[in-house]
Amino acid sequence: MRYRGCEINAAQVTQIRQMMAEQPGLSRWKLSRKLCEAWEWKQANGALRDMVCRGLLLALERAGAIELPPARRTVRNYLVERLRPAPVVADERPVTGPLSQLRAALEMQQVRRPPEEGLFHSLVEQLHYLGYRQPVGEHWE
Repeated sequence: MRYRGCEINAAQVTQIRQMMAEQPGLSRWKLSRKLCEAWEWKQANGALRDMVCRGLLLALERAGAIELPPARRTVRNYLVERLRPAPVVADERPVTGPLSQLRAALEMQQVRRPPEEGLFHSLVEQLHYLGYRQPVGEHWE
């Protein structure tokens, strides 16, 4: 089986099964950490590749290769639970006139952290075909 660029063979699946059989009280989190330690599966910064390993374990379970212990807790996804931006009434009258006159009236403004940020999010939510999505990861400010 291939998972995220790694080839997982039958001996490794057997090793996972043995680890679970020898320590039946292991949580999914502890199992993934022990597996990372056993396979020396680390990131470039030395941290264990714990999240990737948990994804591998879930993929193996879905494929019917292993049976994981029941999940002990559910992690909340706050991005999914967040409130949508409040709707605002926007002036939708068409802007007309020569570009040379409009250019003088246009103003570009950063909307990160000022009071207008909420207005921006609301307008994107209402008017953009994809709606508003909370930015994730690195983005330019």
